[in-house]
Amino acid sequence: MSLPNVWHHRKVADSSAKGCDLCYKPTTSVLVTPDKQDHFYICAAHLKEVRFCKPIVDEAAIAANKQKEKDDEIVAQAKKEYDEKQRKKKKAEKSDDKDSKDKDKTKDSTPEAEKKDDPKPKDQNKAGAEKTSQDEEPRVFELQRTFYQQRLTKKRQAEERKRQAEMSQRNRERLSNPSFFPAVPKDNI
Repeated sequence: MSLPNVWHHRKVADSSAKGCDLCYKPTTSVLVTPDKQDHFYICAAHLKEVRFCKPIVDEAAIAANKQKEKDDEIVAQAKKEYDEKQRKKKKAEKSDDKDSKDKDKTKDSTPEAEKKDDPKPKDQNKAGAEKTSQDEEPRVFELQRTFYQQRLTKKRQAEERKRQAEMSQRNRERLSNPSFFPAVPKDNI
């Protein structure tokens, strides 16, 4: 049973935090193999260290994210153009109905309305930027050779301890059974 050198980064609850395998500080970041054979706690700062691990980049996912961002920009631009056309239509209708004084008031009020509308998209853009920065963090890693060998060694040692515990349990059961020992000869010569 071989252990693949592909590790997925996961987060656990704060109450489940354990010590990092390298620096022993409490952490909620865990590296897990895809088939969940092995896992260990590691600080997020160690994941950025080149000598510890390197991220495995999924090119298809990156291309899909870029395409989605482009599509979102196109949709946002189309919405903005549509809103501007609607505003111009409303202005034209109001200008036909009202006097020139009303036109001046609407011109003064529209920049204020635009100023009020503009912060909302900026806030959304900031939130979107935060989401993309979190999504851009690598989620799949490959350990460097020495750390991977350490994980393999720990895994083998754990299996060996388990096998020895089973063997000692079997030996205790055998020794507790009186029929295991040879009987004393009964013939008197």
